[in-house]
Amino acid sequence: MVHEKYERNGWPSLDRPDLKPPDGWSLDLINSLNLIHHHELSPDGERVAFVWERDGRSDIFVIPSAGGWPARLSADRAKTIYWWDGPPRWSQDGRLLAFTKDGHVCVVPSDGSALPRTITDFAGGAFAPVWMPDSAGLIVGVSRSDAFSLLLTDRDGCWPRLVAGDNGGDNMEAAPSPDGRAVVYTHRPFDDLNRWELRLVNTETGQTRPLTGAPKNKDWAAAWSPDGETIAFLSQRSGFTEIWLIRPDGEGLRQLTRHNRDMVEFAWSPDGHQLAATVSRDGAIDLLIIDAESGELRELRAGLGCYAAPHWSPDGRFLSVEYEDATTPPDIHRVEVDSNRMTQLTFSMPPALASHELVTPEHMRYRSYDGLEIPALLWRPRQSNGAAVVRPHGGPADAYRFQWDAFAQYLLAKGYTFFTPNFRGSSGYGLEFEHANYDDWGVGDTQDVLHGARYLHALDGIDPQRIAIFGSSYGGYMVACCLARDPEYLFACGVSKYGDANVYSSWAQCERTTRLYTEMMLGHPRDNWTVYQAASPIHETANVRAPILLLHGLEDDVVPPQSSEEWAEALRRHDKTFEYKTYAGEPHGFLRHETEMDWQRRAERFFDWYLRG
Repeated sequence: MVHEKYERNGWPSLDRPDLKPPDGWSLDLINSLNLIHHHELSPDGERVAFVWERDGRSDIFVIPSAGGWPARLSADRAKTIYWWDGPPRWSQDGRLLAFTKDGHVCVVPSDGSALPRTITDFAGGAFAPVWMPDSAGLIVGVSRSDAFSLLLTDRDGCWPRLVAGDNGGDNMEAAPSPDGRAVVYTHRPFDDLNRWELRLVNTETGQTRPLTGAPKNKDWAAAWSPDGETIAFLSQRSGFTEIWLIRPDGEGLRQLTRHNRDMVEFAWSPDGHQLAATVSRDGAIDLLIIDAESGELRELRAGLGCYAAPHWSPDGRFLSVEYEDATTPPDIHRVEVDSNRMTQLTFSMPPALASHELVTPEHMRYRSYDGLEIPALLWRPRQSNGAAVVRPHGGPADAYRFQWDAFAQYLLAKGYTFFTPNFRGSSGYGLEFEHANYDDWGVGDTQDVLHGARYLHALDGIDPQRIAIFGSSYGGYMVACCLARDPEYLFACGVSKYGDANVYSSWAQCERTTRLYTEMMLGHPRDNWTVYQAASPIHETANVRAPILLLHGLEDDVVPPQSSEEWAEALRRHDKTFEYKTYAGEPHGFLRHETEMDWQRRAERFFDWYLRG
């Protein structure tokens, strides 16, 4: 067991008294923002429910879709990492909202007239509630027998019955038909983790049959057309994530979109003639309208930003969406479908932060060791201090986009250049690129990041001796790989948030979903031991020269804290310069305001000492 600690081997570990924050900037300011995310529009289009991170919690709020004062529906929902969270779900009659809290599903009146009630006491934990069309039944996900199952209960929490489970895989993403007689869901078989298939179950008879499925092919995110005649879903079978259609009887399979870009989300229009969708494009996420018959695309909103979670109003006149960009934090907006006009509904940006001249990056590409083009975002400060920070993302199948990053803007204000490479394995650039680091963690992707540092060498105003690497999760793993596997010593220092250096050890200790995610890309260690060994830079700790800052939460079950403990022990054994700080009670992704302030102070101090001369 790892106990909360701070250790160091070497100096410095103090603030630099000669360096001050830029005028009008502070870490307190950038951490004063209360993030808004995971919204859903009510069936009548009059209200929007969403998650708002404030007061140390992630509570549920409702706001009129025409704008107005938000009403709070929960008061004790614990702070939740947003990528593990989900939206509050409206019942079809609009009277109730279902959401998760403390590992269970709760139901609350949408007018806030009563406190939320837990309805899944029958299970050790439940998640991802989905309402049936009658506004009475609820399908919930549960974990049992070391797999995800789907159960049908009701809004009073009656004893459930099985919808999908005990079938050799995980069952997720339930989508009831408009008449409630069938449910489509995503099945992930354990004997082929790269196969996601759609299955349909009759809710009256329990009979289940496959709709799609092919070895090493992923189909997911099924949604019924309003008339129940067609099911749309996402699939990678064309080489990109595109929208496909199929009838409920399994006939009529066809590809709807042929955009040769990765679709992210979609939603049927109320009349079934169109779909709203988001699509990845060179670091942006655009908002589209798609003809449901021809697949013809109309660009609704595009630019250097990211749209998410489109929801149609019942009359089809507007969409509610979430939007963010590099200079704008996530907020909820409504977009008029005919005029493209966008109206902001929530306002999370502090005025003092909005008053600054913030930086929008540029999307560019550079070549890696084998000639592969690597996309990246280059953030140039208004006034450079000559130093740069390379920021590989997590995942690894994530990507850095034109997104809000308050700490990046703070570093830019201090004069640091910020560089975010989307190394091989990143999503949003097609299937071939996304799978390019399968069986190759820590090898090709490490070279991509190292070549990103070499690219910075050619930029005017950057001192090649003053480049740092900073990453979280898989990005923290990239820190370990780059510092241990770089004979040119391209980085002056590294900062790793909840990263690891021993892939086998992390695989053995992490929670089940992360373990299967690792096996999906690397296989099982018993079959691919050499791949796991090659992926683990802890064996090359002797090669590290740059100082390292390690930061880890002690409740992390994705990259367990033992990962940083092993890495620190190896660094200590080889007498390397490092600082190592753990945080009690913090999971994979820090939650507490005090923790956010502490790790950022430590990272700022680290950069200021090792990059500022």
